[in-house]
Amino acid sequence: MTAGQQRPDDDGQEGRRAPEDLPAPDFARVFDEAPAPFLLLTSDLVIVHANRARLEATATTLEETVGRHLFDVFPMNPDDPGADGIRNLGDSLAHARDTGRPVTMAIQRYDIPLPDGTWVERFWSPRNVPILDDEGRVVLLLHRSDDITDYVRGREEARQEAVRGQHRVERVEADLFARTRELERLNAELRESSARERRTASSLAGLAATVSALAAAETTAELLELLFEHSRSALQADAAAVALAGPQGLTLTESRDGRLVSADLDPDLPLPMAVAATGQIVLVPDAGERPDTEEWQLCRALGLRSWAALPLRAGGRLLGSWTIGWAAARAFEDHDVRVLEAYAAQCAQAVDRVVRLEAERRRASETRSLAETLQRSMLTDPPEADSLRIAVRYRPAAREAQVGGDWYDAFLSPDGATTLVVGDVTGHDQVAAAVMGQLRNVLRGVVHALDAPPARALSALDRALHDLGMTTLVTALLARVEQTPEQAAAQERTLRWSSAGHLPPLLLAADGSARLLERKPELLLGVDPAVERTDATVTLHPGDTVVLYTDGLVERRDATLDQGLVRLVEAGTELAGLPVQELSDGLLARMDPEYADDVALVALHVSRAGPPAR
Repeated sequence: MTAGQQRPDDDGQEGRRAPEDLPAPDFARVFDEAPAPFLLLTSDLVIVHANRARLEATATTLEETVGRHLFDVFPMNPDDPGADGIRNLGDSLAHARDTGRPVTMAIQRYDIPLPDGTWVERFWSPRNVPILDDEGRVVLLLHRSDDITDYVRGREEARQEAVRGQHRVERVEADLFARTRELERLNAELRESSARERRTASSLAGLAATVSALAAAETTAELLELLFEHSRSALQADAAAVALAGPQGLTLTESRDGRLVSADLDPDLPLPMAVAATGQIVLVPDAGERPDTEEWQLCRALGLRSWAALPLRAGGRLLGSWTIGWAAARAFEDHDVRVLEAYAAQCAQAVDRVVRLEAERRRASETRSLAETLQRSMLTDPPEADSLRIAVRYRPAAREAQVGGDWYDAFLSPDGATTLVVGDVTGHDQVAAAVMGQLRNVLRGVVHALDAPPARALSALDRALHDLGMTTLVTALLARVEQTPEQAAAQERTLRWSSAGHLPPLLLAADGSARLLERKPELLLGVDPAVERTDATVTLHPGDTVVLYTDGLVERRDATLDQGLVRLVEAGTELAGLPVQELSDGLLARMDPEYADDVALVALHVSRAGPPAR
């Protein structure tokens, strides 16, 4: 065979190169050139090697780091007495070493010393992966820590900007409270004045109570109810109304028989509340002196003789108008107008605050709803297969309904086998959900194109991630339920699966026993696309159920992962025998009643009778 000829593979297919014809990979160079920062440690945390990305991120060299203890090279910042990076990292590395399982840490602040003796603040997203020998013993620890300082600072700047906005609102409200206290002081000086002055003092005291009440309002309806109640009492008025500007014009709201009534208001009508919404103050001491126009007759039909309408302004913007009315004629002297202006100013600030708060809630709700809808749209219903019953579940964490990278999938392969998938992309946000969607679609395409065992399909997916430049770490478990003609006669099936750093499946046998299908862990997707992956198999009998799940089902802050897996086996034993849909709901309820994390779950039950599968 010449060098230009292609050698057929073991299946007789043309176009496949034999392993001996391929270049031998230089894993040391691959490690050094990897874009993610990696550090290789002994089990007692002595540095063995660091790749270029790690050295650049920490401003270190191999000469000054290799052979030294990790925390001698990277001590804590002596100027930060509250620093806990060493403790957290040490605990995580020890956990990975002792359990032989990868550990993903929360975001850590770990300052880095520079060659000039100064320290630079850094935030990291670490993950520790144990490297095992053939006997399953931990011989090395692979520490990956991505520098996410820019992301953390950007998030903090956004939060600070929100806090500054809230502080501006609070300063305005504090200023209004200060003005109210000043008015209360004036109230004490006016106690001995004339009846007119006593009326003003009563109004100012009422304004103080109104300020306090409106500060607690959370919705527009609640705000208007409080405003109408307090302003009518304090000003001894017979009616009150607020006209608020919106996309469709003005909406007039008043209180009738103890409930709010709203109606559209034509802004072009010469009614006081419409005119005031344009920025003018309208004072009507006695409507009986007005010409008998239809508009004024309408106002008098409400039983009012005198009213005042004032614009509501906040930050230079017109929000609408506030109108207060009396059944009797009323003179408006300077001090009366000032009190009314103070009421209008307080009303405007309160309206502006509540409108902004409601808008923020709507935007947050719409964002969460959109993200969840997009994610759920990618989590489809399972197929119907002969003698197989499949249930799927996806539940986002309760913390503000965040979405994340957990996913499941179930579909028929080209050869008729039933394919099951669960996976978890690092992160709990829209970015993780988007990456999850890409992975799900790519994996479906790989499975349909190759129609190969799970290990080959996962290897192809890993290479695709690398070629597409996707550096996200992913755990995944891909399984196929297969059946030969001989197995069909015996009503048996084979579950063949391959795991990329994922948790083991749970097998509930027909006799009611439960066990984890544990095997030697293999690398996550996104670490090394050239790693050799393997398949595992188990025979499924009628009445058996297999459950695939993501780590949110078993992980708890107050317990180890091993304890969570023990709880899962116990729950499976108690629920064994239930229909697959009830079993899935029961596992979620018992394992994760507080919705602490995202959970994806696929359960497959083999029926006791049915036609043979293809």
